[in-house]
Amino acid sequence: MLMVNFVNGALTLYGYLLLARILISWVGVNYSNPWIRLLCRLTDPFLEPFRALIPPLSGIDFSPLVAFFVLNMLRSVLVRFLLHF
Repeated sequence: MLMVNFVNGALTLYGYLLLARILISWVGVNYSNPWIRLLCRLTDPFLEPFRALIPPLSGIDFSPLVAFFVLNMLRSVLVRFLLHF
């Protein structure tokens, strides 16, 4: 049960980081801010494959939203899988 809670918590936290990244992309932020750079450094490795597969549509990058939903589905599947052990 400890492993389930850890995986669920870690992926939920990462989901919040992705959500923050989505929100800051909609508003003008200073990307030289150390906190914003850290957020980008933490989320870019997960977002890059989605950006390669999903081109921007009319200048809007929907790949972070897709990545967010994929992460939530992955979290759900992993938690259900781990609960069976």
